[in-house]
Amino acid sequence: MVRLNRIYTRTGDRGETSLGNGERRSKADLRVETYGTVDELNAVIGLARLHADPALDAMLARIQNELFDLGAELATPDTGRKLEFEPLKVVDTQVERIEAEIDAMNARLSPLKSFVLPAGSPAAAHLHLARTVARRAERLMIALAAKEGEPVADTAIRYVNRLSDHLFVAARIANDEGRGDVLWVPGGSR
Repeated sequence: MVRLNRIYTRTGDRGETSLGNGERRSKADLRVETYGTVDELNAVIGLARLHADPALDAMLARIQNELFDLGAELATPDTGRKLEFEPLKVVDTQVERIEAEIDAMNARLSPLKSFVLPAGSPAAAHLHLARTVARRAERLMIALAAKEGEPVADTAIRYVNRLSDHLFVAARIANDEGRGDVLWVPGGSR
């Protein structure tokens, strides 16, 4: 499916890139910004994996692969035109798996009594960063979907929305199952 014989092609030297369907777009285009942010999210998750325990690492590895699928979906908008290949799509079962993992991890945690600062262990700090990038990707996907002629599947938006929740709960798990969470103290430095 993917063959990369050459890394540089010079086709983007004038500020354009190709979508998965062959359409040329500016590299500043909102769709390109959106799937680029999903790629950034994937890279931040890669950093978190450097510090994750084996169980969390396995979940994050699967999520990284799913984010490539999501990026491919965003890079190949459904224009109704027949393609020579079956485009990738995020599916409901992927959203359901994320939800089940959130529920299982959250069952191990004590309820929160304050907001959690994005800190703690190295894994937790990177997961909190990933969570914020996921939220940015979600905002971009919603903005893209609001534009005329720029379809974004509801399932893809639900996936990223749940993923940011997943990354928050995973950060708490990485912080010694919440015992190492750094809690916000409102007005604490006055």
